[in-house]
Amino acid sequence: MFFPRKRMLVRLAPLLVALLFLAGLRAQTSPHYEPTLDSLNRHPLPQWYADAKLGIFIHWGLYSVPGWAPLVHPEHDFPSQDYIKNNPYAEWYFNTMRLEGSPTQAYHREHYGADYDYYNFAPIFDKEIQKWNPQAWAKLFRDAGAQYVVLTSKHHDGFTLWPSSTPNPTLPADRQHASRDIVGELTTAVRGQGMRMGLYYSGGYDWTFVPGPIREKADYEKVKPQSEAYGKYVDSQVRELIARYQPAVLWNDIDYPRSGHPLEIMAEYYNLVPDGVIDDRFGVQHSDFTSPEYQTLEHISPKKWEECRGLGRSFGYNRAEGEAETIAPDQLIYLLVDIVSKNGNLLLDVGPEADGTIPAVQMERLKALGTWLNQNGEAIYGTHAWRRATGQTEEGIGVRFTQKGAALYVILLGRPKASSVVLKSLALKRNSKLSLLGDSKPLVWSQNEGDVRVELPRTLPGLYAWVVKVVEPSAE
Repeated sequence: MFFPRKRMLVRLAPLLVALLFLAGLRAQTSPHYEPTLDSLNRHPLPQWYADAKLGIFIHWGLYSVPGWAPLVHPEHDFPSQDYIKNNPYAEWYFNTMRLEGSPTQAYHREHYGADYDYYNFAPIFDKEIQKWNPQAWAKLFRDAGAQYVVLTSKHHDGFTLWPSSTPNPTLPADRQHASRDIVGELTTAVRGQGMRMGLYYSGGYDWTFVPGPIREKADYEKVKPQSEAYGKYVDSQVRELIARYQPAVLWNDIDYPRSGHPLEIMAEYYNLVPDGVIDDRFGVQHSDFTSPEYQTLEHISPKKWEECRGLGRSFGYNRAEGEAETIAPDQLIYLLVDIVSKNGNLLLDVGPEADGTIPAVQMERLKALGTWLNQNGEAIYGTHAWRRATGQTEEGIGVRFTQKGAALYVILLGRPKASSVVLKSLALKRNSKLSLLGDSKPLVWSQNEGDVRVELPRTLPGLYAWVVKVVEPSAE
């Protein structure tokens, strides 16, 4: 009766040997990282992240219940003292509601009462999130063209979106974390749509350990918890996130406590997730990319970068925002194209309401972006910067360049008024083939000294921005 099993083992032996060989090969090809800058700085930028170009950022938490911030600072002039009192970031509600004379404090008193504690929003949030559908989010983000998603697992208020096994010593048990494992459920849904899942964690600020509030510029540093207890707390929670969810992006904010061990965390992360990426906000001299906020670059950056910004002026949901405060569809597409042409990614934030509803105006922008990328994504995904990022047409339309393999993509940031377009300061080889993404017919073109004239079809496909694909003969 044992002979069949023996014969099966004999048949499986070559397969087992092959699997063991592959496991050993993978162990050899995946370097082991040590908690030193020299070791960590050898981590290569993963190709998936270089190619992805577009991610979705999500700020969702207790601040989504009141969901309000003033609209005084549209340009995000962070250094302004007045900015602190009139902070347009709704996710900073807990800080600004405590500032005497602030618009947020007036809003809070009017709608909830002067003595209403911020953490009373926890049971409301827990009730509302029962309506949330993570699969619907994941499909929406995929349809928008995103390649990865980054969720705020814990913001500055200390409330976590996963059932952390590291207790917060300053909050009641029913005010520490969401009643659903939002991190876990969204991770499963996002990966089910073929995207990568990343996690944001506020290591530098936690207003449950050093309450603040931040009233003036000097307070930005003073409210960073540095106790041994907080360092152990952060180390423990970040290790939980890495071990449980293995995020493709580890996105820390506002530095890391000096009492913590960021280099050890980074080494452990890379050893578990070799193709993961780390941002530049850990307060140490290592990162896979830089993360300007509501700021773009003038020139091509040799270092990979990622702009993070909201669709509106806030990251968290702000019910005061509407059409006027939300980036227009054309400007959103121009923003993405500009960033990609300069070796960057766009991490575009949505701010859901407490029940997970994404505001209609934000939904419209995501759909417009997805429609454009469905036609023109070839010029975005998997591309790299060309010799230069910017150009212009004869009539003053902005131009951006990207490149992939044999193709150069010339992206027009606006609709030409004439039946032809002149691309200034561009020289092409004589037998180059030109076409318009979204239209299979070849384009007639001519070289006029240092410029290129391209005859356009009578009807341009799509909206907002158009891509001329150039394939030179020697590159075919």
